[in-house]
Amino acid sequence: MLRAGIVGLPNVGKSTLFNALTAQTAALAANYPFATIEPNVGVVSVPDERLEPLARLVKTEVIVPATVEFLDIAGLVRGASKGEGLGNQFLANIRETDTVVQVVRCFEDDSVIHVEGSVDPVRDIETIQIELALADLGTVERRREKAQKNLKSGDKVARAELEVLDKLQPALEEGRSARTVELTADERAVARNFFLLTTKPTIYAANVDENALANLDANKLVGAVRQIADREAAECVVICAQLEAELVALPPEERLDYLKSLKVSTSGVDQLIKSAYHLLGLMSFLTAGEKEVRAWTIPQGTRAQTAAGTIHSDIERGFIRAEVVSYDELIAAGSYATARDKGLLRLEGKDYIMREGDVVHFRFNV
Repeated sequence: MLRAGIVGLPNVGKSTLFNALTAQTAALAANYPFATIEPNVGVVSVPDERLEPLARLVKTEVIVPATVEFLDIAGLVRGASKGEGLGNQFLANIRETDTVVQVVRCFEDDSVIHVEGSVDPVRDIETIQIELALADLGTVERRREKAQKNLKSGDKVARAELEVLDKLQPALEEGRSARTVELTADERAVARNFFLLTTKPTIYAANVDENALANLDANKLVGAVRQIADREAAECVVICAQLEAELVALPPEERLDYLKSLKVSTSGVDQLIKSAYHLLGLMSFLTAGEKEVRAWTIPQGTRAQTAAGTIHSDIERGFIRAEVVSYDELIAAGSYATARDKGLLRLEGKDYIMREGDVVHFRFNV
């Protein structure tokens, strides 16, 4: 399961956002630093509008969406790379995640203390980026010492590692993220073995107040975050964490009506979940029968036989064929029988590359 870590400075709305994401109040939302010490963990469904129509088509009431695991991690302060605040614990928790959601405060509110004394999203992003870069710099320096020792014995892997470290270290010394360094595909494969914090795909969650939602283009604080995201090839999602946490108490149909009254077409939380899910190049294929309708998570480019193993290793081992129809074509046909009569169901072999929204039935024999 994809694990996304929610990070940021203290009092930027991390725990409020976590509560909204998980539709509960497990995280302590408080107006003082380090309200979160141990990371809160919640499993969140990936919004997928295809599941309910598909369930109606096959006449089942059981729907199982894809999921993302979110961790609400303690707030970071300057000096975290040297153990200040809860620095060591913060960095260890980030290492356990696949992607990072950095909550950035983009609202003014005198009643909510900012750890730096003022609201400045660019400074806040730089604070966290520098701390993570300094932590990675320590990792790189230790890795370099090891590689240099191995190189003396003629280790070719060590030579390749040193070449990549030579590219990464200057950026980290400047406080820049390792993900901003241009590397070849082979070099990226080498760099993955270093497990650097700043190589993790990042989403910036610009946390605004409710009044800002109707005219985000005029919000200079949000614009600054978007510029940083564009420069880093990261993603930026605008949210109002407080509003999203309040929406949890409303029935689903009333949530949408309330958002429309604010001239907002969709929930920021939904956008964030989808961004976290797709940021790592993941996609869903679907299975549908009388027992259940389910979304299964696989990397883009996955072959049919490997995808079958997502359901059960026996299906992968005994794979014969995949019976595939696109979601849109199946819904338009109205039933499997009609789709089959129209020639829309295809039999694909083990090397078929799965596509987003494929509805699949695997034939296998063990």
